[in-house]
Amino acid sequence: MKNRPPASSTRRALLRQAAAVGGAAMAGSLWSSRVAASTKLETTAAKLGFIALTDAAPLFVADEKGFFKKHGMTEVEVLKQSSWGTTRDNLVLGSKNNGIDGAHILTPMTYLMTTGAITANNVPTPMTIVARLNVGGQGISVGSEYQDLKVGLDAKAFGKAMQAKRAKTGKPVNAAVTFPGGTHDLWMRYWLAASGIDPNKDINTIVVPPPQMVANMKVGSMDTFCVCEPWNRQLINQKIGYTALTTSELWMDHPEKALGLRKDYVDANPNATKALIKAVMEAQMWCEDPANRAEVAEICARRRWISAPVEDVIDRVKGDFDYGTGRVEMNSKFQMHFWKDHASYPFQSHDLWFLTEDIRWGYLPANLDTKALIARVNREDLWREAAKELGLAAKDIPTSTSRGVEKFFDGKVFDPANPKKYLDSLSIKYLKSA
Repeated sequence: MKNRPPASSTRRALLRQAAAVGGAAMAGSLWSSRVAASTKLETTAAKLGFIALTDAAPLFVADEKGFFKKHGMTEVEVLKQSSWGTTRDNLVLGSKNNGIDGAHILTPMTYLMTTGAITANNVPTPMTIVARLNVGGQGISVGSEYQDLKVGLDAKAFGKAMQAKRAKTGKPVNAAVTFPGGTHDLWMRYWLAASGIDPNKDINTIVVPPPQMVANMKVGSMDTFCVCEPWNRQLINQKIGYTALTTSELWMDHPEKALGLRKDYVDANPNATKALIKAVMEAQMWCEDPANRAEVAEICARRRWISAPVEDVIDRVKGDFDYGTGRVEMNSKFQMHFWKDHASYPFQSHDLWFLTEDIRWGYLPANLDTKALIARVNREDLWREAAKELGLAAKDIPTSTSRGVEKFFDGKVFDPANPKKYLDSLSIKYLKSA
């Protein structure tokens, strides 16, 4: 008979094996629980504001089609705001004080709020950008009194006509924008200045909430306005004016609205923030599909959202532009995009252009540390994490935080590596010191 180990020795070996297996299982269980804890949503709630505009469609669709719920955000409220000023005020309050956590927002507003440039007593409200909602899709319209001019990209004749009107009536001529230092203000100023019209001297710039643009044009409150849809198209349908240009004619596929969130919400709820981003990404993909555009328009037109006749909404959502001057472009290359060509990704280079233009017009000081500010506000890192968790293809995730050199309709060039050169090339500007 072969020698056998003592029974006590065998028991000890078995106990050691069991302990090893148990320890491995326990370690695996602990690792799994840590992973689960690291991906668990800190909250399922968020209050998001929006303005009645078609570029808020990703939020409408994320709500209507259940994308927020799909990603665990079961208590998201998408709340209409009456103006961009109201959006700002409710973001300053935050949801804990009956305000909102984030919004469909003019990209520059996140920076103007973070610096305190547009808040009460200049007290900063730190904000973040976690996604871009769209590129392009805005319009500049003029009143029907200028119908014969067929105003377009070249505004020189329009400028002379406005000056003649001012000299004749003794009253100011007005360009309406939606918020000082916001995207529409910057498009309007760029367009006018490119034709030698000084927006600070030659015309009076007024602020009008987007849904009130058409009514104000009807009563003669302004000569031109810049806004998103459906208000440019509604102006034509009501025979009050026409579209001079779409803003992608100024700058092809320019960045526009953002999904902006209070920094304290993002800091406290990083996983919930990524869930919101993923829901919005899926909604953007759905909105981009041409097969869905008619339904996008129908959703936007609903009373809950924009509350406008669907005929004011559908053409331009589908990419068809009747300018009201005889110019008609079907499936225009200048249409709004929600997803195509990285429309959702918040390029830092684009934020730099907005900051440079706000410096140009004196909304921000010339010595602003733009690099440090963008690093605080732009959370493209969260967008990338959300994209990977969503399983996006590599081609859908930009390899750089810069889209590179940008070219404008008047020949100006913006190189993100040298914003000062761009600023120096602009003849009309109002720089201010700190």
